[in-house]
Amino acid sequence: MSYIEVEYPADKAGFYKTLREQLALYTEGESDFIAVLANAASVLKLAFKEANWAGFYLVSGDAPESGLKLGPFQGKPAVQRIGFGLGVCGTALKRGESIVVEEVECFEGHIACDCNTHSEIVIPMRDGDKIIGVLDMDSITPAYFDDADREELEKLLPMLLRPPM
Repeated sequence: MSYIEVEYPADKAGFYKTLREQLALYTEGESDFIAVLANAASVLKLAFKEANWAGFYLVSGDAPESGLKLGPFQGKPAVQRIGFGLGVCGTALKRGESIVVEEVECFEGHIACDCNTHSEIVIPMRDGDKIIGVLDMDSITPAYFDDADREELEKLLPMLLRPPM
């Protein structure tokens, strides 16, 4: 299927309605988790115009304490492994909760992959009660992501889980 350019509405409700439709369009019918995440990373990067990185880090072992490994993404090359509790991604994994960072320079222990990044959002991805990875998005704009984005992205992630994992 060829990508068809879409115009995302400026209002959050319309934006997320269109984003859900696009994610469904480019992931429906696929059971391979990595393939689904690959297309989801692309859709997210295209949707968030000021995002300079969108992708996933996956739990690298049987438990979150084993840290994260790089998964499908769109953007500049990134850190391949992130320890449990390190950086924004590892901290979100350790806390088991989403994190919105308005300015990454103010986040103690931030792991810089792109010196142009100012803001970041990280959302844990769950299969039932088990965290299996995180969605990570960076932006060149300070405070680009907000709590409304956090809430909407938390609702969207479950649609990316496909049996079998």
